[in-house]
Amino acid sequence: MIFGDFLKALGQLSDRRFLKVMLLGVGLSLALLFAVYAGFVQIVGWLTPETLTLPWVGEITWVKDLLGWTSLLLMIGLSVFLMVPVASAFTGLFLDEVAEAVEERHYPQLPAAPRQKVYDLLVDSVNFFGVIVAVNVVALILYAFVGPLAPLMFWAVNGYLLGREYFQMAAMRRLGRQGARDLRKRFGGQIWVAGMLMAAPLSLPLVNLLIPVLGAATFTHMFHRLNGGR
Repeated sequence: MIFGDFLKALGQLSDRRFLKVMLLGVGLSLALLFAVYAGFVQIVGWLTPETLTLPWVGEITWVKDLLGWTSLLLMIGLSVFLMVPVASAFTGLFLDEVAEAVEERHYPQLPAAPRQKVYDLLVDSVNFFGVIVAVNVVALILYAFVGPLAPLMFWAVNGYLLGREYFQMAAMRRLGRQGARDLRKRFGGQIWVAGMLMAAPLSLPLVNLLIPVLGAATFTHMFHRLNGGR
């Protein structure tokens, strides 16, 4: 049944509203990463002298250029880890649009869900981003101790986080915060497995950018299935 939810979401990937949210999420994510990089380069420029004099070496004039290129490589490396949580956080702001597209096609008998407040969506998205980044930073340290089991740990950790947050956001549209939390606790195991399905492709470049939208759609299907189609 979990695979059925995922396949339904995958079958609707060409929906213009799905594509719109995906492009918005990726575009805003790239803009944020570029802004962070530009700010970092500016700070490096302020703190780094034009020339550096070392004993027995003399004046070095290429330190600023070296730090600039090093910071670029560092940002490219960090973007691999940050793009998905950042894109996921931004996609959370547009979850209603994805969920509405799913419900119009697959659950036309349902009344329209009340629109969630932009402030609430923003708070939830920021909280989700903070949690997923913090947990993954800690997990990066632990990966060194688990050796070949690191991919399984990555899937398990991010599967739990993605499943928890996406199901909560999908269910809140119909049940409210407390009702969504109660339903999530009843089906925690299924939600975790579904989250791991989302987490498995996260390590694949480009493919991982589809995950936020696919996750929102998959967990919308899952919510209606677990809630009896209501």
